[in-house]
Amino acid sequence: MSDTALPAPHARIGTQSPGAVARLLALAVPVALLGGALFSQYVGHLWPCEMCWWQRYPHAAAIALAGAAFLFPAETSRARGLVALAALGIAISGAIGVYHAGVEAHVFKGFTSCSTLGSGGTTADVFKEIMKVPLIQCDQVQWRFLGLSLAAWNAVISLPSAIAVWALLARGRHA
Repeated sequence: MSDTALPAPHARIGTQSPGAVARLLALAVPVALLGGALFSQYVGHLWPCEMCWWQRYPHAAAIALAGAAFLFPAETSRARGLVALAALGIAISGAIGVYHAGVEAHVFKGFTSCSTLGSGGTTADVFKEIMKVPLIQCDQVQWRFLGLSLAAWNAVISLPSAIAVWALLARGRHA
């Protein structure tokens, strides 16, 4: 029998510790949301505005941080710290989503009027890219699902998910 300390059975979720579940959630949520954003862009042809891009960056950071947490056992301080930072990235993206949804609803005035980003290359390539990508206004909703824009859905999913990750981390700490 091993001397490895395991969390008490009442502190476990299924067969996983709260830290392991938090780590998985901290990776799965931004992967799903960023994947959905890329799918809507490249398959659904919903081009992102500048504020859409702002929401993607913290999710990308959260993916990197949560992925790095898998290099360590789930209940170690390093893994838990990386997962907590990943949850912060998820929360930041959700907060930007709240602001963006408010700009779309004309509750807030946006910082920018519109912009779009190209993929790089030669000057001629960049010019061609700029000319073929539509300019998207940050205050214009391109698509809604159940009455909510994609920015609002990002907020609705990201903020509770970040709270759930932090709650799981706290639960694992007290186990």
